[in-house]
Amino acid sequence: MNNLYLEFITERDLYQSYMPFLKHGGLFVRTPEYFELGAEVTLDVLLPDSLEKSSVKGEVCWLTPVGAQNGTPPGVGVSFIEDNENVRGQIEKMIARHLNSSEPTLTM
Repeated sequence: MNNLYLEFITERDLYQSYMPFLKHGGLFVRTPEYFELGAEVTLDVLLPDSLEKSSVKGEVCWLTPVGAQNGTPPGVGVSFIEDNENVRGQIEKMIARHLNSSEPTLTM
């Protein structure tokens, strides 16, 4: 299982990577590394203003290859499958005011 580290400095950065349309939530991870769809990964996430990282297990559900249209950065979307530290809840609380924004994200 691969480990990926994500650090979000601002709520806006977090909003751009969060995928609320997934059943249990998920995050887009900028990486040029290749992953297979369905690969299991562990995300170590440092949220804005947090002192400690939180971990969530997930599954690759989205691929954005190097050279994608519109200059979108390469990376993978990871759907949360085991969220014992309630990362989804922490994220949604932090970005609640952004969730209905029309600002484009790195996902949809």
